[in-house]
Amino acid sequence: MANITAAEVNKLRKATGAGMMDCKRALVEAEGDFEKSIDILRKKGQKVASKRADKDANEGMVMAKATDDNKYAALFMLNCETDFVAKNDDFVTFTNKLMALAIENRPTGLDAFKALDVDGRNVAEHITEMVGKTGERMDLAHFEYVEADQVSAYNHQGNRLATILGFSKSGIDSEVGRQIAMQIAAMNPVAIDKDDVSQEIIDKEIEIGKDQAREEGKAEDLLEKIAMGKLNKFFKENTLLNQAFVRDSKMTVKQYLASVDKQLKVTSFKRLMLGA
Repeated sequence: MANITAAEVNKLRKATGAGMMDCKRALVEAEGDFEKSIDILRKKGQKVASKRADKDANEGMVMAKATDDNKYAALFMLNCETDFVAKNDDFVTFTNKLMALAIENRPTGLDAFKALDVDGRNVAEHITEMVGKTGERMDLAHFEYVEADQVSAYNHQGNRLATILGFSKSGIDSEVGRQIAMQIAAMNPVAIDKDDVSQEIIDKEIEIGKDQAREEGKAEDLLEKIAMGKLNKFFKENTLLNQAFVRDSKMTVKQYLASVDKQLKVTSFKRLMLGA
């Protein structure tokens, strides 16, 4: 049997984040071969992942960040099973490392993000290793990004909710971006403006409006008109530009943006929330 030193165990622990005893056992099994021991730990993680596949992973962290040039913003959700693991230093450090990777490489999709290389292994493989370390199922289920003339990112306290958005112009005060990002976080709009709402949502709201009016005993020939009125209310409450501005309910978000710059537009936004 190979003579495994404490220094070798510590080196493997630092490289993989696995526990000391797991590292020692892997080195013993690999007869001191460092790379082989890493593979053994990865396989251990894969086995744990398989065992935990049927478990719910509704806790975790949501994180958003913009690049230094404010042209690209990334937003993702890393899930785990318990709040205890989500608040663990290793989990938080790992999540921050993933964000740094996203900001450096600017991926344009979840699969591209998972395929990014970190120390010779891709993101998906590193997540598997974290499963082996924590014993909990983990899932990088959501990744969003925005590219624009200027972007903004907002992380709500506790990292359970975050938003990103893009503006049509650069040179906008960062506080304006923060206010709109917070609006999106608080009010959860379904689209930027009413013309951006999908036909599926519109049809659903019209049907709901008709059903509500019918239950209220309204005449059948009035149902369509009543439903359209309710749809307009839905647009006002659920589209970003038509919502009352949270910081000043006397104006809409559209009016607030016009007060900053009459040509300023929101080009896109994304919002992620744990459990949603």
